[in-house]
Amino acid sequence: MSVKPAAVVGGLVGGILFLLLVGAAAYFLKRRCFAGAYEELGSTHSPVCNDSTNGSSQLDAPLSPASIHSSAQRTNSIPFIVPPKFHGREWIHLDNEDQGHSAATGAEYLHHSMIETMAGECTVGAINPDLYKLPEDDSEIEFPEGNIGRLWFALHYEQETERLLVTIIKARNLCTQSDTSNPFVKIYLLPDERRHLQTKGKHKNNNPQFNESFLFQVSSKTLSERILKLSIYDIDRQKKHRHIGHITFPFKHYSFGEEMKIVLWRDLETEDSKVPSEYGDLQFSLSYNDYLGRLTVVVLRAKDLKLQEEGENSNAYVKVSLMNHNKFLKSKKTGAVVGTSSPVFNKTFSFKVDQLELDTASLSLSVHQNIEEKGSWLVGRVVVGPFMYTRGKELEHWNQMINKPKELVKEWHVLSQGS
Repeated sequence: MSVKPAAVVGGLVGGILFLLLVGAAAYFLKRRCFAGAYEELGSTHSPVCNDSTNGSSQLDAPLSPASIHSSAQRTNSIPFIVPPKFHGREWIHLDNEDQGHSAATGAEYLHHSMIETMAGECTVGAINPDLYKLPEDDSEIEFPEGNIGRLWFALHYEQETERLLVTIIKARNLCTQSDTSNPFVKIYLLPDERRHLQTKGKHKNNNPQFNESFLFQVSSKTLSERILKLSIYDIDRQKKHRHIGHITFPFKHYSFGEEMKIVLWRDLETEDSKVPSEYGDLQFSLSYNDYLGRLTVVVLRAKDLKLQEEGENSNAYVKVSLMNHNKFLKSKKTGAVVGTSSPVFNKTFSFKVDQLELDTASLSLSVHQNIEEKGSWLVGRVVVGPFMYTRGKELEHWNQMINKPKELVKEWHVLSQGS
């Protein structure tokens, strides 16, 4: 049993020794076969060095086919073979003084060849600006005399969801007081002028591009009764909002087709040409004295009030109420003006309001009509206050009052019968 392992070990040792002998023999045979392939060049061949006279290397000089063939015979190595596509061409022999010029010329030729090739390749598939030019639109070039601006907008109404999408596209030729105009657009859906949406301001641009969309929820039954109003304002250096102009679009004059999309433009109108309000307008002034903590209201006049009756038996008055968190704190009334739909009041009221309460306080001004033997009812009201309660012109009036302490700020406001 002990003879068998000894035989295995002896076989392994013999195999390893045999492999070592074969490897050594192959190594010595290889060295002997390739030893004669490398011979030192004779003295007839110039050494590789820099020429001390012109500073150029002889390696840069082209070799002729004859010299290549003779060197191949001397070195007993593989000869250099000229590619077939260069057969039949004349070889140019250059002196050392012409080598620098020829190298530059060759490099320049290669550079220009590459540029021409790249230019030819880039021409295919290159962008042609003429294909992307928009057709000229005369509506952006021709404006009538006295034009104060032009506004482009798009409307999209979805019957199924009863949603109205208003897109403010652009404005052109805006009439501003200076080159530093910062225009923006306010979007109203009348008769509700208390709530509005607005675009972002465009810095120093009389021809702004807006491309902003706004969504309104409007039932298809009441859409024909609505009026879209787009007002453009400019923010001056004192951060004041100056009205440039507006356009109105009554939906009753247009019926949406199958696509339910339309793109329109309108010239801006001045504030004097606005659509009259449904219940009338009220003008009053606001002032706040931060030192005394006094809020002053001056009820000036009303116009175009929608009264039930006019005459000596009818009169109108204004009720001013101070509120905090929608709770009435105090109310005061003007005197009654008899027999007119545009009464003048000129009545001043003062309320004690702490400066810290200005963010939660608001004012409600309601116009009432009183008829003998019939009683009184509400004609319309307007609420001014902070962002918590108001938007639009009512919010602007309140903010101007705060930003201009001890100064009366006068504005017209549209009456409504909403809360």
